[in-house]
Amino acid sequence: MAEVQPPPFVTDIQEIRRRAREHLEEGAVTENYQGTVETTLKLLNDALATEIVCVLRYTNHYISAVGIHSEAVKQEFGQHAREEQDHALRLAERINQLGGRPDFNPEGLLSRSASQYVEGQNLVDMIRENLVAERIAIETYRDMIRYFADHDPTTRRLLEDILTKEEEHANDMHDLLVAHQGKPMLEN
Repeated sequence: MAEVQPPPFVTDIQEIRRRAREHLEEGAVTENYQGTVETTLKLLNDALATEIVCVLRYTNHYISAVGIHSEAVKQEFGQHAREEQDHALRLAERINQLGGRPDFNPEGLLSRSASQYVEGQNLVDMIRENLVAERIAIETYRDMIRYFADHDPTTRRLLEDILTKEEEHANDMHDLLVAHQGKPMLEN
């Protein structure tokens, strides 16, 4: 069976140079951007809102967690809050690269966020609420990654990086939940 070769890579560098000089006000968004900038900005600003809510929830849990077994959990909450803040900053930078304005306005934050802000009544409630939020983030990021596919590889890779961390966070919260409830939550 003959191996099918892709067509040769041919580019008209003169045409690319000419187009690069047009529409300089669009910054990194060039003619061959295959996404819809407005949709991308909306999705990224919604993800930004989700990350901000996660920062707030994890920070609240870091401050509020009490009890004899709370110190290790508090440290985990604090680390996750810092990592969620990093996600928010990376999303905001991508929004800026695409010519948008990151929406940090607290008004309407919860309505733009996929996750909820639930404080929890005790340590186990806090862990559970963070696990729920991580599961929401995981599903949302997976859907966004599929949406961007090859249309916007830069945004897709950013979201893949964030998804990796969110899956780690979910695993951490699951492990903490098992440790504090004394039974595995996942079936083998």
